[in-house]
Amino acid sequence: MKLISINIGEKKTVSWKDKEVVTGIFKAPVYKPIYLGKEDVLHDNVVDRRFHGGINKAVYGYSFKNYGYFKELHPDLDWKFGMFGENLTFSDLNEEEITVGSVYELGECILQVTEPRQPCFKLGIRFNSSDIISQFWNTTKSGIYFKVLRTGFVKCNDELLLLKKLNSTPTIAEVFTSKYG
Repeated sequence: MKLISINIGEKKTVSWKDKEVVTGIFKAPVYKPIYLGKEDVLHDNVVDRRFHGGINKAVYGYSFKNYGYFKELHPDLDWKFGMFGENLTFSDLNEEEITVGSVYELGECILQVTEPRQPCFKLGIRFNSSDIISQFWNTTKSGIYFKVLRTGFVKCNDELLLLKKLNSTPTIAEVFTSKYG
């Protein structure tokens, strides 16, 4: 699983359904290594720490293979890496195989799988359509939150290398469908 894009976002105020909303979901690729800290990605704006960032949600990864499914549903969007608010876009990140608690090496970092992403209304802002929320919930294409066990830098083309797979825990897809579906 190769890291193909590193994405960070600025804090942005947008108008959504007649309200002003502050969000960091508009992530865009950066073309230099980034530092993964214990609670977040350096220089990435995390607006609502109740739901994003912190020890168990320090980094959000998403699979480029999942993009095709949603592109068919939203063909008129300007598709770029970071569309789902992910910090790390991987060539492939299979939620149906990756288990909670498994440990990976990426660049200088050691990451541990913690949980799937729960989409909030801000994903609708990013897609300019609330439809994406139910479409997202009706799949297992949730992406993966990671805890950072060893901080450090990651860069494009780094490989996500499995160090320890936990077979006694559920997959990310199983957690997503049982807990949130």
